[in-house]
Amino acid sequence: MVDDLDKTLEELFKRYLPQELIPNVAISFAAPDKDFPPSNVKAPAFDFFLYDIRENRDLRSNEWSRTKENGQVIEVPPPVRIDCSYLITAWASSSVPNPSQDEHRLLSEAIRVLIQFPTLPADVLRGNLTNQDYELPTSSLQPGRMQSLGEFWQAMGGKPKAALHYTVTISVPRVDSATSPEVQKKVIAVSLKDN
Repeated sequence: MVDDLDKTLEELFKRYLPQELIPNVAISFAAPDKDFPPSNVKAPAFDFFLYDIRENRDLRSNEWSRTKENGQVIEVPPPVRIDCSYLITAWASSSVPNPSQDEHRLLSEAIRVLIQFPTLPADVLRGNLTNQDYELPTSSLQPGRMQSLGEFWQAMGGKPKAALHYTVTISVPRVDSATSPEVQKKVIAVSLKDN
């Protein structure tokens, strides 16, 4: 599921970034450490670093769905709703005269794309995400789940960079289900006693 989300976000940017920017900017999902960009990524680039995955308990449901098939009732539990949080950074080419300015321009374009969609549009969904039971809500430009961005950059061994927090909520189906015979008729037996 998470790999399908990565492919979906890549497609989102390929479709909705300005056309002149698309062939010139790489998209990476690598850790933004001191060795970024990796050899397979040519800057300028956007990096979507997935730093947190957790259940969204606010969207938790206990309602099982029921279907009838061949005289059986199949009960399926609701999917688990999962928040996937990304730290999005922009990386300028080493050949530009002002890398910070170029990175800020790239981040501005990322913001324009992300704020357009409170849910991910169906035309960019990939893999298992095309069969989701719910729309995929997003959260842009909100505080992230990191305790300290400064400590994060220190742990990565790099210099702090401007970054965007972006969260997408996906559904992960549970595999436990219950099957039982369908009730065909109800019989109510009443016995009357004489006193």
